[in-house]
Amino acid sequence: MELCATIQVQCLLTVLCSETRPNAKPETINHHFYRMSMNIHKLLLLCLALFLAFTTRAQSDYKTLSKDLQRLKGSWKGTLTYLDYTSGKPYTMPADVYITRVVGTQLFLCSHHYPDEPKANAVDTLRLSPDGKMIDQEIIRSRRKLPGGGVEIITEETGVDGNDQQPATFRHTYRIGKGFFSQRKDVQFAGQTEWIQRHEYVYRRNTGK
Repeated sequence: MELCATIQVQCLLTVLCSETRPNAKPETINHHFYRMSMNIHKLLLLCLALFLAFTTRAQSDYKTLSKDLQRLKGSWKGTLTYLDYTSGKPYTMPADVYITRVVGTQLFLCSHHYPDEPKANAVDTLRLSPDGKMIDQEIIRSRRKLPGGGVEIITEETGVDGNDQQPATFRHTYRIGKGFFSQRKDVQFAGQTEWIQRHEYVYRRNTGK
């Protein structure tokens, strides 16, 4: 909308500077003002069309992603595999999660349970932004359908990681299906091109609950 306003002002200034000289004919000025008003009208219609298209797309993305996340509700059993930066080796342990949605919101509560390490049990959240562009503080980069009816959503955010807390970009990959759910976190340290898998949750729906 700022671009449209800028163009309108430039058009107005051009006409005023070029056609208000002492010897300008009234009919010439009227003609140019008429043309200017028609151009402004067209620009306003174009801006409105672009705004409506953008709003419609955002609403569509929001509804689609909202349906995707709705599939997370329920009980899941699986594993967590994470990279131990001290040893440089991956470690896998059992992991369960129970996901609920706060009524009337796009906030999902994830209750994590680790049977072998109950002290690590925790609750975190997933929240879809109103414009459908972010999950929590992560920018949604892509969404694609998977064979079998599932979807893959990839997001990114920045922060620090590693034992020495280096600046890094985090890429989160969510794969959601009727009976499966996985969440992988990859790390790319500043100045590097390689992505390192930090951790991955792999779940199957717990049909016993």
